[in-house]
Amino acid sequence: MKSLMCQMTLLSVAIILVTGCGNSTPAPENKSTTELAPSKPTATTEILLTSEPAGAEEVIKTRESAQNDEEVVIVGRIGGSEDPWVDGRAVFSIVDNSLKACSDIPGDGCEKPWDYCCETGKLPTSMALIKVVDEDGTLIKEDARKLLNLKELQTVVVKGKAKRDDTGNLTVFANGIFIRK
Repeated sequence: MKSLMCQMTLLSVAIILVTGCGNSTPAPENKSTTELAPSKPTATTEILLTSEPAGAEEVIKTRESAQNDEEVVIVGRIGGSEDPWVDGRAVFSIVDNSLKACSDIPGDGCEKPWDYCCETGKLPTSMALIKVVDEDGTLIKEDARKLLNLKELQTVVVKGKAKRDDTGNLTVFANGIFIRK
């Protein structure tokens, strides 16, 4: 009998633990606390610079001299292909300012002058890939055109860390971008 009462007690405790007690609907959220909480600054305000960083070097020079993990300031024009963007990511390519976009050539009616089709032989050594990262170094998963209001052929000054691959290509993990007017 004592064993049966122990089992019944244990069963009762188990039922209470499993079903819980109290109200099954969640408590209403305290909106005043939520509304007063400081919001995190947007990536735009953290990345977009209001003044141009000093010491910017052209793409070609930076490609020649930059070492892995070195802080660099690089300047170039957005372009280098028909589509210099990575959809849904804050990634784009820039080209050295010494190269001429088709729109820089009088009488050239190219529909996508940012592809630098008149300079294709020079492009491989005159481009850099820009990956915009947050304060933790994580790639921002938002289109750069929307995030920073960028468009093809704009000149940008980019501040960030250089990374090189085995073939010499340069990627800059950008933590600051200034748009030249």
